[in-house]
Amino acid sequence: MMRALSLVLTASALLLAACGGPRMDVTQMTAAQPVDLNTARTASAVPQEYRIGVSDKLAIRVFQVPDLSFDELVVDTSGNLQLPLIGAVRASGRTSSELSTDIAERLSAQYLRNPQVTVTVVQAASQKITVDGAVTKPGVYEMRGTTSLLQAVAMAEGPSRVADLTKVAVFRTVDGQRSVALFDLQAIRQGRADDPIVHGDDIIVVDASRLNSAMREIVGALPALSIFRPF
Repeated sequence: MMRALSLVLTASALLLAACGGPRMDVTQMTAAQPVDLNTARTASAVPQEYRIGVSDKLAIRVFQVPDLSFDELVVDTSGNLQLPLIGAVRASGRTSSELSTDIAERLSAQYLRNPQVTVTVVQAASQKITVDGAVTKPGVYEMRGTTSLLQAVAMAEGPSRVADLTKVAVFRTVDGQRSVALFDLQAIRQGRADDPIVHGDDIIVVDASRLNSAMREIVGALPALSIFRPF
């Protein structure tokens, strides 16, 4: 219990280190250097499966079928894997288990009976996220592997002292459609809400009140926290 409390206090200290952050300008994103993600781990983070991205290296195993097993395959720039027999398979944006299931279903449709397929991420390529709004160092950051929302904000050296942490907007492309969800970073820090995993190309805006009026209306119309809706 004391160790968990210590971890929470440490994460909170990282986020409260900011002092008077700059005002957000969505037309100008300032590039900045990434920080070590190992310093931003939190007790409130909920483990979730990593979503595969472009240039990730994957190992594919089809049980007892060595000709369909590979130690290393790279996700191409279109987000696909090229596999024998079944051709291009969408990998980007999926978890290892989702991709395993898809490959198994395609193989079983014509070639194998009840294939057992395992997909493992051998190396996660760097993916970019943008952290903007009421943070100390707004900018574009590189992340490797699984990164939570709390960790992403810590990469920008935390929110400013005047930031409204109950309104953190995350903009994301979902099935080709630009979407947005609102999160309560204060509740996440206090352990009252799950710490969501961010994806490559996400744009995180701390304190949604700093968005322009049109975007504030869109965000304000969201039915509930943590639900992505297209706009």
